[in-house]
Amino acid sequence: MSRRALWWLATLSLLPLALPLALHTRRTALRLPVAQGEPAGMAAAHLPGEPLRLLLIGESTVAGVGVRSFDQALASCLAAALAERLGRPVRWRACGENGITAAQAHERLLPQGLAEPADLALLVFGVNDTTHLTSGARWMQALAGMADALNTRGCRVAFSAVPPLQHFSGLPWLLRLLMGWRASLLDRELRVLALGLGAQHCALDLPFEPHYLAEDGYHPSALGYRQWAAGLAERLIPSLQRPA
Repeated sequence: MSRRALWWLATLSLLPLALPLALHTRRTALRLPVAQGEPAGMAAAHLPGEPLRLLLIGESTVAGVGVRSFDQALASCLAAALAERLGRPVRWRACGENGITAAQAHERLLPQGLAEPADLALLVFGVNDTTHLTSGARWMQALAGMADALNTRGCRVAFSAVPPLQHFSGLPWLLRLLMGWRASLLDRELRVLALGLGAQHCALDLPFEPHYLAEDGYHPSALGYRQWAAGLAERLIPSLQRPA
């Protein structure tokens, strides 16, 4: 029996407990707004050299949910971390939408991303596809479509790992168990996809402790975004220092 079939078997058997929890969580969960300000900017403009053009496309974390402004969010933090390590400026853009799935982003966010050239694109998805029970085929097709379109424009593509929902304190324990298991299945498929595309899969370096999380127990705090960005930068730098 496949891992995905095992997950469905376990979930269906626990549905009488899980469904009321899911409905209650949907009604009562704290909903934080997206970040304020312009979702684009320049990091380390004082440094010499041609700016690296960084693009992030993704869900609520790319939209900056959990922090007040975009200068505290993932794209800006990653740009600053890359600029520090590369010794050159980084011009960043964030195309994100709260609650969006990969398939929806392929339709709505990819055109925004392609509107300007980019050297490196980081795709940040998984939480909504986990909770929306997106099929593996649809998940892979949407991500592959975005990666192919970006590659055609001469843009390197990297994927951020699917977040481990088992550590999201904003979810009840049973939902953390089931959604965390499902997130790991999607991330396994994401690793296979990245390998097949010659893209990079970047693990998520974030201690899921209270001060790294926003008050909803679901999104990173400002400190969490900086920590996540630092880990991404360490993984991305070697590929950026190699010829395209």
